[in-house]
Parts: sequence; C-alpha cells; structure tokens
Amino acid sequence: MQPRTFAGALAVAVFSVSMAPVQAQTQAPTDPQIAHIAYTAGAIDVAAARQALSKSAEPEIRAFAETMARDHAAVNDQALALAKRLGITPEENPTSEALERQASETAARLAELNGAAFDKAYIANEIAFHQAVNSALSEMLIPNARNPELKSLLETGLKLFRAHEQHAEQIGQDRD
Repeated sequence: MQPRTFAGALAVAVFSVSMAPVQAQTQAPTDPQIAHIAYTAGAIDVAAARQALSKSAEPEIRAFAETMARDHAAVNDQALALAKRLGITPEENPTSEALERQASETAARLAELNGAAFDKAYIANEIAFHQAVNSALSEMLIPNARNPELKSLLETGLKLFRAHEQHAEQIGQDRD
C-alpha cells in the first residue's frame, strides 16, 4: 500500500523498519542465522504489539496488537521447538543485530507519541515492518534455508505475515 497523504508518507519514512537491516549480511545466511533473523523479527513485533497495548485506547488498534502478539509469539515458539528438535542453535548475525537496533530506535520514537498520533504511526510501522519482513522471507530467508522443515515453517510464517500486512493496510486506510 502506498501512503495516500504526506502525513502517511512521513509516518512510514520516520517510523518504518527499512530493508537495510535485512540486507545487512553480505553472504547468504546459514540455517542458524536464518533462525535467529526470523526469531528476532517475531520478537520485535511482539514487543511493538505490547507497546501498542500499553499506549492505545483504540479498540481496533488494540485488537490488531493482540493478534500480532499472539501470532508472532506462536510462530516463535514453533521456531524454537523446531530448532531444538533439529539441534540448531540460532546464531546472532549482522542482520538480526541491525533489526534489533532499528527496532529499539523505532520503539523510542513511538514512545514519544500518544493518542491518534501513536495509533497512526504504529500502524504505519506495522505496514512497513511486515513489508520488509515478508520481502526478506521470500527473497532471502526461504531461498537460503537448507533444512526442509525450517523452510516449511518460514513459508507458513510468510502466509500468516502477508495476512498481517493486509490487515494493517486496511486499518491504515481507515485512518487516512
């Protein structure tokens, strides 16, 4: 979705997670690195959802945040169980580190906002975040995953996260 207004464009530019962190690695990631990147992205969205739940009084925003927290936590639980079963230890890497840094900066910026301004910025960030994560999943993580079970979990996650992106876009349209 392209922002319809200058304010929407600014919110996406200021609060979004760009693709730069996802492209921070110069070599194809290994399965342990992929597991860490995917887990990190999920944890970031759980934290963002918790922030929204603590700041927003808007029922639609709160319901969306509850969905994000529940779904991303569930996928992360599945990923951890799979990694344990396969004997994969998720490995920190430049991409996951960059994602964590950017998420911390975004959370700090969002913390300064309240009311409708927070809600709009949170949804703009969720749209941009899901676009970035979905692109990374389809273009980098899934193609480079070597373990078929890890690849399958990433593909399942991608389907769910595309639905999240569409849901966020719908909420964003309601706010324009």
